[in-house]
Amino acid sequence: MKSKPVKGLILVAAIVVCAVAAIALLIPRMNTYQQEGALKLAVLKQPVNVVRDEKGMAYLRAENIHDAIAAQGFVTAQDRLFQMQLARMMAQGRISELAGEKAKPLDIRMRTIGMRRLAQKHEKILDHETRSFFQAYVDGVNAFVKSGRDLHLEFSIAGLQPETWTIADSLSVLYYMAWTTSANMQTEIVAQMLVEKLGLDKATEIFPLNVNPDDPSDTGTRSARLPVWPQLRFASDQPLRDFLDWAGPLQGSNNWAVAGRLSASGKPIVADDPHLDARILPGVWYPLGIITPEFRAVGVMVPGIPGMVVGRTEHCALGVTNAYGDCQDLYVETLDPRDANRHMEGAASQPFEVVRETLRIKDKAAPTGYREEELTLRFTKRGPVVSGVLPGLRTNKVITLRWAANEAMEPRIAMMDMLKARSIDDLRAALSSLTMMALNFVYADNQGNIGWLVSGRLPIRSQGESLAPYEAHDGKDNWVGWIPPEKMPQSRNPANGWVGTCNHKTTRNDYPYYYSNHFSPSYRYRRLKELLGDPKPKTAPDHWKFQRDVDNLMARDIAPIMSRALLGREETRKLGELLGSWNARDDLESAAPAVFQGVYRNFARLVYEDELGPDLASLMLGNWYFWEERLHRMVKEGNSPWFDDIRTKDKKETMNDLFREAALRFIRDTSASHGSDPGGWAWGRFHQIEFVNPIRREGFGKGLLGGGIHPMGGSGETLYRAIYSFNEPFAVTNSASLRMVADLGDDEKVLAALPGGVAGRTFHAHAKDQIGPFMRGDLVYWWLSDQAIRKNTRASLTLTP
Repeated sequence: MKSKPVKGLILVAAIVVCAVAAIALLIPRMNTYQQEGALKLAVLKQPVNVVRDEKGMAYLRAENIHDAIAAQGFVTAQDRLFQMQLARMMAQGRISELAGEKAKPLDIRMRTIGMRRLAQKHEKILDHETRSFFQAYVDGVNAFVKSGRDLHLEFSIAGLQPETWTIADSLSVLYYMAWTTSANMQTEIVAQMLVEKLGLDKATEIFPLNVNPDDPSDTGTRSARLPVWPQLRFASDQPLRDFLDWAGPLQGSNNWAVAGRLSASGKPIVADDPHLDARILPGVWYPLGIITPEFRAVGVMVPGIPGMVVGRTEHCALGVTNAYGDCQDLYVETLDPRDANRHMEGAASQPFEVVRETLRIKDKAAPTGYREEELTLRFTKRGPVVSGVLPGLRTNKVITLRWAANEAMEPRIAMMDMLKARSIDDLRAALSSLTMMALNFVYADNQGNIGWLVSGRLPIRSQGESLAPYEAHDGKDNWVGWIPPEKMPQSRNPANGWVGTCNHKTTRNDYPYYYSNHFSPSYRYRRLKELLGDPKPKTAPDHWKFQRDVDNLMARDIAPIMSRALLGREETRKLGELLGSWNARDDLESAAPAVFQGVYRNFARLVYEDELGPDLASLMLGNWYFWEERLHRMVKEGNSPWFDDIRTKDKKETMNDLFREAALRFIRDTSASHGSDPGGWAWGRFHQIEFVNPIRREGFGKGLLGGGIHPMGGSGETLYRAIYSFNEPFAVTNSASLRMVADLGDDEKVLAALPGGVAGRTFHAHAKDQIGPFMRGDLVYWWLSDQAIRKNTRASLTLTP
């Protein structure tokens, strides 16, 4: 016979088990939506069938394009309305409504850039067909919002009310994405700070080195002295520092297309893996299939924007990377010495244009829970003022930002035409209207053609290269035209049978225009050339493996040099031995990648910190593209004067001295947390990615609601991209936000996976179910044919007018 305490414990245990079981059953139903049966959608002209597959991904079958895009808006809102709300608030400078005072600087920057103003300006000039395309999507979104049914639980948790959507909201998100692909502003600010610290001649020794691996004549050497406005004291200006600290999330990507003769199916293959900050669930992209009498398509789009930007149709496939075309310039503007509310255009004094906006800031002390602050923005004809007042030699200065997207708007936007394209010529024509962002599109069609094209509009500058802020001194416009679309970097059916881009420099020395000075180092592209240079035909799964390739070509060059240096001192010998036997693959189980990354990072800081000081060194080193390839060349040459520590007057340090000191620092920093045996310092113990829920990114509950912490191989230098912040190592911040391989010889399916899921709803079964397969490299598919869609259907809903 059991005692009463034991019976009590059994009863409590039974209650707990029942409670846990009940929660497990109820929670997934707390934040879902109707997927079966029928729903009325008054904006439709004819019924639309929506089926969902094993991943929760929707496939729409509509009788016309209007209904297909309206249904796209509706199902996107079902899955991602809360994410769309956050994206709109980010783009429009409204995050302080959610996060309070700490988000105010971010909102000020976003209001200054002015995505909402640009969106409203662009909306006014849209042609009828483009406006109707966007309006159909907006009507579908708003049908869900206005129904008041199945709204996301996150709205209640965050204390937000769902808001109806507008065309300007879609365009705001589009311009926000365009801004995040524009990186030259950071480069200009860092370059100016270096000149102010070192002088022009010394600064140019460490300016970016960009090399096109396909151009044997390209050594990265600059042919001309750069004009730089002297001593503007950028380093002391907080508004500019704020823009430097947040110029938008780092963008990257790999994409390539191979011709049928290099494909096992005999048809072209397109591969794409856009690199973004993919840590916030459910992920950046929304996947969808759309079938109408005019086209059949499967792919992804950013929630809030209609159409498709990566994917395939029955005729074509396309993928995208950041092309880093220079579409931003900073200008040094002279204030009128008699009136600080005016500026000088040559000899003429002109008033600043003034725009006033109101910030609404969450504040528990305010009677309504919010307080309002007025923000005053000033503009010249070039753009908004982004600095404080900078003391000049004779008169005070301010800095303005000019962005090509503000001046290159077209009545048509490519999204609809991309869906209907039947050949790469149709795609090229469609992309000519995507003027607000410079992207590398690779594409192929089922006729066997492949190609690559850079979208966007880039200015022709009278001064040529634009690495430094330009003095607006004579009232003349230094933007004297636009690079013609037919002259933008591109290729069609090259003799080698493939095209590819990895954010590297793609223009050759004989390119007639200045294109950019901000590119990724060439390591990933060089590795892609090795993989695709093999003439043996390859399958879609082969390309899927290439996207997870961890060969590090930078380490292949530098690790032997580093190893020899470390073998020369007993305290660093073990690290030298690890590097000496390493195959230069960034495998997560291997210790050598951790040693290489840790030592090289310390080495870079030692090279620059004595001349630049810790603050400026951190700013420059935080911009990987600015310095990586330059330092690589210095290491290969081995004798740069930058290796000497100018603080030690009685000694001249060598490269080997710095490598050994960098290693000793890494040993000291690592031994306490990871043990004293370097052989146990597996890269995956340092290098990890954590997926988080947008409503709980830190603190208690983050782990429960998020997608967990995952060890990750690769690095910033490998095709399997996994970048960490230089100043906050080694947690992964940017990685593949999608992997897609589309074989035009396979009309049933497309290889594709997301590091998250379809549904942007906490507790939903498809909010994070793709993380495991994505991290393992499992084969996951989008379905294209009717038979494949039917076979994998798990739910069916009819939307009726």
